[in-house]
Amino acid sequence: MSKPELFSVVALLRDLPENGLVRGHVGTVFELLSPTFAEVEFSDDEGRTYAVAALPAEELIRLHNQPIERVA
Repeated sequence: MSKPELFSVVALLRDLPENGLVRGHVGTVFELLSPTFAEVEFSDDEGRTYAVAALPAEELIRLHNQPIERVA
């Protein structure tokens, strides 16, 4: 992920055992700390937060649930 965007849904690319997180956990960017760092909230299916972490963009991949408009 080159630059985090506010409210983007992201997945973690590496384990963070100190936060109880593993690769693939899904979270939401809720604060931009810098152009390359974001605060990400990880919540369960009921909306309960189970972890919050400040993460560099290279440890995240943005997830998409709609088609991306292609540029010709």
